Amino acid sequence: MTALPEASRIHDLVGIGLGPFNLGLACLAEPIAELDAVFLESKPDFEWHAGMFLDGAHLQTPFLSDLVTLADPTSPYSFLNYLKEKGRLYSFYIRENFYPLRVEYADYCRWAAGRLSSVRFGTTVTAVSYEDGGEGEVYVVRTGAGDVVRARHLVLGTGTVPYLPGACRDLGGDFLHSSQYMYRRADLRKKRSLTVVGSGQSAAEIYYELLSGIDVHGYRLDWVTRSPRFFPLEYTKLTLELTSPDYIDYFRALPEETRYRLEKQQKGLFKGIDSDLVDAIFDLLYQKTVERGDRPLPTRLLTNSSLNEARYHDGGYTLGFRQDEQGKDFEIRTEGLVLATGYHYAPPAFLAPLRDRLRFDGHGRFDVARNYAIDVTGRGVFLQNAGVHTHSVTSPDLGMGPYRNACIIRELLGTEYYPVEKSVAFQEFAA
Repeated sequence: MTALPEASRIHDLVGIGLGPFNLGLACLAEPIAELDAVFLESKPDFEWHAGMFLDGAHLQTPFLSDLVTLADPTSPYSFLNYLKEKGRLYSFYIRENFYPLRVEYADYCRWAAGRLSSVRFGTTVTAVSYEDGGEGEVYVVRTGAGDVVRARHLVLGTGTVPYLPGACRDLGGDFLHSSQYMYRRADLRKKRSLTVVGSGQSAAEIYYELLSGIDVHGYRLDWVTRSPRFFPLEYTKLTLELTSPDYIDYFRALPEETRYRLEKQQKGLFKGIDSDLVDAIFDLLYQKTVERGDRPLPTRLLTNSSLNEARYHDGGYTLGFRQDEQGKDFEIRTEGLVLATGYHYAPPAFLAPLRDRLRFDGHGRFDVARNYAIDVTGRGVFLQNAGVHTHSVTSPDLGMGPYRNACIIRELLGTEYYPVEKSVAFQEFAA
């Protein structure tokens, strides 16, 4: 681990957390001589969804949505440069599939992080305070090791945490969230019955893999979702224009209640299932049905079903669901339970001393400004991701990360070091 800089030094920027978005910011900030930045990450190395590195799993966005390319195509931290240095550029070209494998993308991020001078792994932030001394406004970051780092700006990139339905928050036993699937897969396969709850890409990938092994391991397998159907990810080109600066301008200007209503309606734009995977699941179900002949395939797919109760007893779970369209309740008894119920943002506890300097909306969430700032000055504390309620589907989109980082760098420098696109969509969103 590289040593932290001396406490008396005042950086231009401290980034807290090192997921893909803050890592991209670190890559874009690295060549800027007039920008003094340091990035702190509690983990010992870069880690990104390692519990979902299923065989063949890939990103849902193409390789151009890497850490830097859409802000700076000439950056040495591009995915193409990574491939070149790894000796795989021609293989990737011949592959003619521009969606990187998930494990490959994580390795790319580790490669980029290892080339940066500004990244400090193994550094846990415990508190952030604010002081207005003789040298102007400064944020004071304290770490678990007792170090102090000072900066004029903060960028929060602590990411999201697994979401558990209310019925499961105090549930006993060995149930798991999808984020832990690869670590717990071997134990799952030993159980006689398994239930996957959720409707997104992770749920579909886990169900497909477990379905593939259903005859080998002999379990019963259920997949239950509260969604009306197994929604495919909307990926038509005019829909993709919603991941654009044009749509951010439109969405951010809408009334707060309208934005919250749209947030619920637009989940299929970034939380749906890859359509090829939906088809592959159907094909696998059909194949296994044919192979089994008169023997029924021990699996069910249930929609419109909300998980309202969960009890752990006698080494298994009794799950209480409600079929929402019929208004009927039913139960499933299962030994293994996988909750592919997504993630949510929780403001980190270390921000407590800063709360009076941060802006919140009427729903108690961060009021993220158009320039991604969340503090009262409008340019002191910036937020990565966690802004679907203010910036719509662009917030979690990997391809919009370089754009957001170019905007943040513009705010820090007062000039456009990386040109920031302002209009890219063919369609008009506002009247």
